[in-house]
Amino acid sequence: MTFTIKRKGENLEKVTLDQFDISLLARGDGAEIMIQTISKDNLFYVYPSENPNVMEFFYIIKGKMVCDLNGEKIELGPHDYYSAINLEEPIYFTTLTEVVYLWVITEPTFFQLSEGITNLKNIVDEVEKKDRYTFKHSERVSEYAVKIAKKLLLSKDRLENLYISSILHDIGKINTPGEILNKPGKLTDEEFAIIKRHPIDGAEMVKDLYYHEISTIIEQHHERLNGTGYPKGLKGDEILLEAKIIAVSDTFDAMTEDRAYRKGFNCQFAIDELQRLSGTHYDEQIVDALITILKEEGRI
Repeated sequence: MTFTIKRKGENLEKVTLDQFDISLLARGDGAEIMIQTISKDNLFYVYPSENPNVMEFFYIIKGKMVCDLNGEKIELGPHDYYSAINLEEPIYFTTLTEVVYLWVITEPTFFQLSEGITNLKNIVDEVEKKDRYTFKHSERVSEYAVKIAKKLLLSKDRLENLYISSILHDIGKINTPGEILNKPGKLTDEEFAIIKRHPIDGAEMVKDLYYHEISTIIEQHHERLNGTGYPKGLKGDEILLEAKIIAVSDTFDAMTEDRAYRKGFNCQFAIDELQRLSGTHYDEQIVDALITILKEEGRI
């Protein structure tokens, strides 16, 4: 059970830009509740979602604005509200005064605006610039991870946490020297010890985000079922399912892309290796889900 009371001005996170500010008030089961303030004489849009089942609801608390709907201009003010489902084209509005409205949406949206997550994603970009062999690695890992999670029917909340975790899973490598990340030969024990710090460093960097369990997922993404992983040598059910999904996605992408010390392997070779290590290193159900996805995409 969770019951939370917040006072005026409190929020999970707030983003302030020149023309508007937006505060995340609550989130759960993939839905978010926000409050947004837009300054006078500004144009803004409600855009169609890629998911036709998404519902957006807006309740005007303060101010006046005009909606341009099918060529008709409709003025809206306090206590008016509007909703959108399965839009085919954007609907645009103009604020006549400063406007404050409550915004409810049934899919994760705020992370795209979040200063905290944006700053962390910028760090990931810096990591991938430092390690020339991992350009776009985190994006590919997140794509594999989300596809696997959908096959396993994870809830909206867990899917959202997994997506953010997979995008940020290697953020701790910002503290790893570039000469170690790009070393063409075998790492020394001392160098590997430095590499093994990155899940701990990454977990520390994201621990204050409003997403639950992301820090733990990132810390565990190099753990293995038989306890041979790092940083804590966790086993089996001690490892979160989301971390196990990233482990498979991360390993598959690492094997199929070029590295400083070798050329990338083909998809079938990578899958054969994951299957060989299923049950000892990787979760068999997750590996099977990835195989199904690659077959559906015609890659194996």
